Amino acid sequence: MKGPQVADLVRSCERSAFHLEMRDTYMLSDPKFIAWQSGFRYDPADRASWWRPWLDVVAEALNRGVLIRRTRIVSEPLSEYMRFEYDITFTNVSAGEEIRWLPRRRASGLALPGNDCWILDGRLVLWNHFTGEGDVSPEGREITDDPEIVKLCVSAFENAWERAIPHQEYRLPDSPNRLYRGLCRRLPALSVPGKRLLTACVRSVLTRA
Repeated sequence: MKGPQVADLVRSCERSAFHLEMRDTYMLSDPKFIAWQSGFRYDPADRASWWRPWLDVVAEALNRGVLIRRTRIVSEPLSEYMRFEYDITFTNVSAGEEIRWLPRRRASGLALPGNDCWILDGRLVLWNHFTGEGDVSPEGREITDDPEIVKLCVSAFENAWERAIPHQEYRLPDSPNRLYRGLCRRLPALSVPGKRLLTACVRSVLTRA
């Protein structure tokens, strides 16, 4: 990928590295995501199986006193990819990252940047560019120290962080289809109109929740 590498920038941080993620889908061709779709799950007790170089970068930064935080602004119910991210977030937390989730409906009043970004020591912003499908853009990353852009991103992150839910407290909201399938397993066979009514009721409850 073109542009600076995140790991190198975090290694040079002195105070903080904050990551603002706002997409619902990333890199669907990621082998780890594909394995997860097939049913593979990490065993939290088998640390050697999921520890990776990025987690070393995080741990080393924390040992220097650098605060590392990540806020994910997500649509609910979560996309399949974000459910995958949720399942593997324990690895980031184990390394020392602080991670929060912000349901998109709670972010409507926030002024947010147009792209995902890293905010480094409150003085640099690293933009992450993706294609519409969530793959890394050929344009890669770009970095700026423009004071106004940095100010916008710092404010956006802080406001989103304040509204967001810590990972340990965030619970996956169920989708109407998954709730519907679960209910159907517990109820006698329904007619087509009955199924439609049940689905509508589930959607209504979720909307009001």
